[in-house]
Amino acid sequence: MSEASLHQSLSQQQTLAPQMRKSLEILQAGTLELSQLVRQALESNPVLEDITESVSLDEEGPDPEEADSLEYLNETDDDWRDRLILDGKSSPWTSEDEERRQRLYDSIVAPETLQQHLQHQLDLSMVDPEVREAAQAILGNLDPRGFLDLPAKELGIRLNLKPVHLNAALKLIQSFDPAGIGASGIPESLLLQLERHEGTDTIEYKIVRDHLEDLARKRHPQIARALGTSVERITEAAARIGRLTPNPGGDFDPTGNPYILPDVIIELDDDGRWSARLTGEHLPNLRINDFYKDMIGRNGTDSKARQFLRDQIRDGRSLIRSISLRQETILAIAHQLIDHQPQFFTKGPRHLRPLTMNDIADELSLHATTVSRAVAGKYVLTPHGLMEMRAFFATGYQTSSGEEVSNAGVREAIQQLVAQENPSKPLSDDALAKQLDQQGIKVARRTVAKYREQLNILPSHLRKSF
Repeated sequence: MSEASLHQSLSQQQTLAPQMRKSLEILQAGTLELSQLVRQALESNPVLEDITESVSLDEEGPDPEEADSLEYLNETDDDWRDRLILDGKSSPWTSEDEERRQRLYDSIVAPETLQQHLQHQLDLSMVDPEVREAAQAILGNLDPRGFLDLPAKELGIRLNLKPVHLNAALKLIQSFDPAGIGASGIPESLLLQLERHEGTDTIEYKIVRDHLEDLARKRHPQIARALGTSVERITEAAARIGRLTPNPGGDFDPTGNPYILPDVIIELDDDGRWSARLTGEHLPNLRINDFYKDMIGRNGTDSKARQFLRDQIRDGRSLIRSISLRQETILAIAHQLIDHQPQFFTKGPRHLRPLTMNDIADELSLHATTVSRAVAGKYVLTPHGLMEMRAFFATGYQTSSGEEVSNAGVREAIQQLVAQENPSKPLSDDALAKQLDQQGIKVARRTVAKYREQLNILPSHLRKSF
């Protein structure tokens, strides 16, 4: 019988200070979520004030030295409407309209993105720094369904990650909620979901692992013979498999929220050049109230009150710095996107070039994880529609002519080929690969199958119509 004993050990553990944790939370927050965080801070911190509401209306314009400042960029549309009224121009907005509008904004809850959901779980995980860095790289290369954009091995080679760290990180992420995240495609995701809930020694697991094609064709008798069981048991297993999700990240799909607001707008300026500007119209313009700063230095102020004000001023300044850093970081990344993706803005998604977060991080002297946090859940309004900022980051291929094309460009090419095919003779994955090769894009058949699944395009035998 073993004896109970006490052991003392010394270990190092990396923890985040509260201010750093808050700064990271603000960096990751979307526009509406950040607006709510700021308004909560205004309600709980008495030294903070929104200078947007007290802006002087008789100014002729901003000081030239402040015209490019964060405060000027974040000037709200409320102030703009006040200036219209001051100038004697009619405004279509009544006070009741404004109240209804504000209630609408206050009632909108910004949904948590898949990246944020997984990042929270990673932040709580006790892992080595090397595994954490590899996990961060994997999170940055998951598509909206939660699947890897490229094979883990290739990701490790591109980012110079050791296989032992990459494998540990991938296993960690695949243990996160929701089940099926971090897979290379639908089959592996289904296996992960089955393994999580029922284990690997089940009829369902064996069907997905070895007989998925037969299941898709509803060849239940053949599967039953191969597994030595009854057709009825296979039918029951098929029903259970049908209840699994081919899209584990679907519950976090931001397109389900009709109130997505862009963080950045990229458009042509008056000189015909692409420029980026922050929206920021829903962010209050914060500062520390001078009255409370003066109170600290007054004689007769209670020591406890003085300490309370110091704490609140410190927290307020930290919040203001974090918001300013967030805005500057997002805008700097947007400028880099313009520099790296000029063909996309001019010609469209087909011309999106391969780009990694490491490329942007190196240009801005940031860590890749900082870029990953900054783009998570952020949106850019472009001439080609509203896009998630993360969509600009993708690996890709080089055509026979030397031109680089991103994964998104390849997917669009596949989609165009399928749209133009003969419905009675649909193109197989091998035929699609050959068609792409004729366009100068050399892609393996299994890669075509993966991209076809991402586009929710059925296999050729299921697309055939007579």
